[in-house]
Amino acid sequence: MAGTSATLTAAREADAAAARTVKAFQADGQHADARERFAELVARHQRRASRIAYHYLRDAADADEAVQDAFVKAYSHLSTFREELPFDVWFTRILINGCLDRIKARTRRERWLVPMGRATGQSEHAPVERDLTDRVATSGPSPEESLLARERRQQIADALARLPERQRAVFVLSHVEGCTSREVSALTGLNESTVRVHLFRAIRKLRTLLAADRGAAAPAELKGKRRVTS
Repeated sequence: MAGTSATLTAAREADAAAARTVKAFQADGQHADARERFAELVARHQRRASRIAYHYLRDAADADEAVQDAFVKAYSHLSTFREELPFDVWFTRILINGCLDRIKARTRRERWLVPMGRATGQSEHAPVERDLTDRVATSGPSPEESLLARERRQQIADALARLPERQRAVFVLSHVEGCTSREVSALTGLNESTVRVHLFRAIRKLRTLLAADRGAAAPAELKGKRRVTS
C-alpha cells in the first residue's frame, strides 16, 4: 500500500511539473514546445481516460472523441489549472463533464430519431461495440471459458448501463479506477458522505439486476435444452 501511494505521489508530482512547463511555454508563445510537453501528459493519462469515457458512453467511437475533446479543452484551459488539485483529478473532471454532455445530447437526439437497430430490425439489446477488455489478446482459457467470461462482462456492462447516472459515475471511479471516496468527491463535486451513499446504492442495485438477469436466463437455457433433446 505504501509503495502504491509513493508511486501515485511521484506520478502526480511529474504531472504537476509537466503542467507548469506547458503553461510557461504557452505564456512565452512557444506553442510547439508546449504541445510536445503536453503530449507527455496525454501519453500518461490516455488509457485511463479511455476506460472512464467508455464506461460512461458505452460506445468506442464516442469515447475516443470524448477523450480527444477533453485533452484539447485541458490544453486550451491549462492556465486555469491550480495545483491544489492533482492534474489527473482536474483533467478527469473535464472528461466526465464532457461525457455527461454527450449523454444528454444523445438522449435529446433519441427522443426524435428512431434507433438504427429498430429501423433495420436489429435487436434492441444487440451489442454494437465490444468491451475494451474483449480487445486484449489472451492465451490460456478455452473457447468455452472465454465465451463465459465475455458473456459475464457483457452482463455486468449492461447492468452498469442501467444504473442512474451518478451511481454509475461513483461506481466506475471507485471500483474500476480505484479512486478513494475523497478523490471521487473531488472529481464529481459530491461530498464524501454522498459518494458513499451512491456507491452503496449502486452495488445493491447491480446485485439485484445481475440476480434478475440470471433468473431470466435459466428458463431460456432449460427451454433450449428441451428443444435439442426432443
